Amino acid sequence: MPKRIRVEVSAAQREELERVRDRHPQAYVRERAAAVLKVAEGATLTEVGERGLLKRHEPETVHGWITAYLRHGVAGWKIKPGRGRKPVFFPPEL
Repeated sequence: MPKRIRVEVSAAQREELERVRDRHPQAYVRERAAAVLKVAEGATLTEVGERGLLKRHEPETVHGWITAYLRHGVAGWKIKPGRGRKPVFFPPEL
């Protein structure tokens, strides 16, 4: 049986996560806040990853979101500059 992750959030953190889940302009941040809230309410990583969100995610992915939130807060979910595939061709500046 997989190890169950327990997430303890304070009342202030819960309010912040609910506000982010309901109103943040970036959809991926809203999804991550919803995942953390569901795990804090007692759902397992597998339940949240496979059936708890609009799109299926691996339990390890959900665990990474929780870890980033516990270390850095909501700012830990921001996509860092320089991520993604780099262009092969750089057109000359005019």
